[in-house]
Amino acid sequence: MNYFDSSYLVRLYFEEPGFEEVRALKDPEPWACALHGKAETTAAFHRKFREGHIGSSKLHETMAQFAADCLAGEFNWLPITVPTVDSLTPLYRNLPPDCFLRAADALHLACARDHGFKTVYSNDKNLLAAAKHFGIRGRNVIGRGK
Repeated sequence: MNYFDSSYLVRLYFEEPGFEEVRALKDPEPWACALHGKAETTAAFHRKFREGHIGSSKLHETMAQFAADCLAGEFNWLPITVPTVDSLTPLYRNLPPDCFLRAADALHLACARDHGFKTVYSNDKNLLAAAKHFGIRGRNVIGRGK
């Protein structure tokens, strides 16, 4: 099972740069992601609409497909527990000053770590750079970070 952050999940639905590489990572098991990634993914769909990249019919179609895929078990939404959140305080206390790590990305990394993942797939250069502080590997098969 592969852990994808929302930047990769969006590429399952839109032909953005790197979508072929992301889709090639599919294995027989569902993709895994922290539960908040579900909200991030739907927000990214709406952002495409808000910015004029897609119309309302494409937004509704994409969200319906995403909901159907969720119901079909295509994704393993991993819970974020209180101990996972609590583990972030000492982590942030010890992060070097040049490590830019947003809370949502820290939740992805901590959740992946706590569920035994050794690798997280993302296109976010800051998340990828911070992964080592969680004892996991950040990997980008697209070849560029945002």
